[in-house]
Amino acid sequence: MYVESVELDHFRNYADLKIGLHTGTNLFFGDNAQGKTNILEAVYLCGTTKSHRTLQDRDMIQFGEEQAHIRIIVQKAHISYKIDMHLRRDKSKAIAISGIPIRKARELLGLVNFVFFSPEDLNIIKNGPAQRRRFLDAELCQLDSIYLSDLTDYNKIVSQRNKLLKDLSFNPSLLSTLDVWDEQLVKYGKKIIEKRADFMQELSETARQIHSELTGGTEDFHIVYEPDCAADELADKLSAARERDCRHKTTSAGPHRDDFCVSADNIDLRKFGSQGQQRTAALSLKLSEIKILEKKIKDTPILLLDDVLSELDSRRQEYLLDSIHDIQTLITCTGLEDFAGHRFRLDRIYHVSRGTVTISQ
Repeated sequence: MYVESVELDHFRNYADLKIGLHTGTNLFFGDNAQGKTNILEAVYLCGTTKSHRTLQDRDMIQFGEEQAHIRIIVQKAHISYKIDMHLRRDKSKAIAISGIPIRKARELLGLVNFVFFSPEDLNIIKNGPAQRRRFLDAELCQLDSIYLSDLTDYNKIVSQRNKLLKDLSFNPSLLSTLDVWDEQLVKYGKKIIEKRADFMQELSETARQIHSELTGGTEDFHIVYEPDCAADELADKLSAARERDCRHKTTSAGPHRDDFCVSADNIDLRKFGSQGQQRTAALSLKLSEIKILEKKIKDTPILLLDDVLSELDSRRQEYLLDSIHDIQTLITCTGLEDFAGHRFRLDRIYHVSRGTVTISQ
């Protein structure tokens, strides 16, 4: 699986960009704020429908324009797919696959698989539970379209339930309708908890092996899923929390409050790990994404590395680069010195300056 070409029209700082990509390693270098990350963002958006930087499509449209287009051609199992994404300032995005419009954005997921690694991901261990849930959901949504559907429905139900809890202050008679939302929340919440539990077990086993290689076997690494409650306990916990929820006007029970613990030698790295331990753990998680995707899709995902190497020490850099030699990779960096001393092949090098991309090699 690989991206063959990228076209951008009025996307971020690109008025008109057309580039071909190598099936191996593609390096984009240049000063900060020149548009390197924008290329990775556009590619990732075409595979996941989501930006890793913003929730608003209008933020990605070039200033002064009303719309933007992204087009990528993907080769998968010897079949060519053209993904065309149309961003509109005041409307939802439109997507077509090989010229055929799709009704729902979720229909795109699974066609092409990405692993995106940015400096922010190195803080996934020390940051709050919300970021760890985003990591978990992003991976599961690529692997399982049913999970994506269940998660989407669950989030809508939580939002509607929270709205109802706020409305009760003005109209107490609405309390009788809370049972309907609770029933739906439990229905979808249980599915999410069960699928997260299965995935976290596989993630822990995969990451444990990678972490052992990263640390020379000096740490016993584990990942443990910490659901807000077990699937079969969700209904009871939600019922028990009803009075509190009505008082605080928010839903306090359910998988939207889940977390997972990352430990080394029985030490919770979220609270007590050093920066080096936390970054090694984060690297283990991201590399596990690649291994799990390869196993599930029987193909290699596409790796997007956004200025990550400068944040890693030489040993972790070496391990990361050695792990991706057979995967199409798009890398951004500010200078080629990040690769000095590494036995790593750069198949194509692009220089990015003020929204202009030129091939240097």
